Amino acid sequence: MRWPWQRQDTSDQWVVSWSGQTLAYVLAHRGAEGAWQILKSGVVQQGSDSTEDFVGRLQELGLKGARVHAMLRPEQYQVLQVESPAVPPEELRSAARYQVREMLQTHIDDVTLDVMRVGSIVGSGAPKGLGHLFVVVTANAVVREINVLGQALGWTVPVIDIQETAQRNLQTALSARTGQVERAQAALVLVDGQQAVLTISAQEELYYTRRFELPAGFLAGALDLAGGGPANEAQAFSPVQEYVPEYSVGGVSYGTDYSEARALPTAASAGGEGDEAAQRFLLEVQRSVDVWDRSWSSLPLNGIYLYAGARSPELSSWMAAQLGLRVEPLDVQALFPGFEAASGQVQALCLPLLGVLMRAETRQP
Repeated sequence: MRWPWQRQDTSDQWVVSWSGQTLAYVLAHRGAEGAWQILKSGVVQQGSDSTEDFVGRLQELGLKGARVHAMLRPEQYQVLQVESPAVPPEELRSAARYQVREMLQTHIDDVTLDVMRVGSIVGSGAPKGLGHLFVVVTANAVVREINVLGQALGWTVPVIDIQETAQRNLQTALSARTGQVERAQAALVLVDGQQAVLTISAQEELYYTRRFELPAGFLAGALDLAGGGPANEAQAFSPVQEYVPEYSVGGVSYGTDYSEARALPTAASAGGEGDEAAQRFLLEVQRSVDVWDRSWSSLPLNGIYLYAGARSPELSSWMAAQLGLRVEPLDVQALFPGFEAASGQVQALCLPLLGVLMRAETRQP
């Protein structure tokens, strides 16, 4: 299994994810100057179709015999953080396999793993995470499911990526456009009913990742910013030290439960259940920011790129007021012309796939 530092050598590239009988896909063309033009994007549900019928539908999209880069969805793998063992580079995977065996949700013999260093800054001001590794672990069954579909369609699959590194690539590209790629920048991607993924990157490297459970309907409410909704002082959230959520390290789900208060607050519901859900979510984001500030003081956080579909602008403004940070929409339209033609639902599921197109060819684990 190969992770996201492989070389690509084609001007047209498919990127897909395959999880829960749902295939999300992007087909992009790389121009002479390296810019990507999105030719196709979409989401296909297998539903009650047999494998044969489903494969037939995918063939009609042009996926037969394609060169495909796959991306795992967060529910398909774990990202664990461990201290880097004192072994030669060629032995890192074996050593990491031993270190994480008690941290896994399944038996060590039933998983495939790879490693990458937490950042790569060196020198007297090096962050504390330099001696740590991210260990990416996925069940062998997940890899088999991708291979089975790929074999039915005659795919060549040289790369399997993950959302955290794809997201890192997107936020790095956006930071590069403003000349701030050296600074620490967060990205937060919210999709209803899925795990929200928070990443913090600097100097083109991933340093921190965390996930939050986001129930269906959490983004359904409408913020009344103009009317002094939840961003005003009276409804500001409690200090972080007054709320201690369920918490664990290593990038796995933190167990926060929003099931009893599902929508973001409206003018009518401010202070009610929707407001409570939003406050709890903000507290978790604030907690992550505080952990970053304490652990990586040499890399102060420059701001947050936020994706929440059509609600990205208003939610960015709201979170900026609540957190006291620069928060702006994670807008990739300038980087990927043609993507704007997709529906909102398709964009939500396909946005992370765009980051797979942008991985660095020379990056090393």
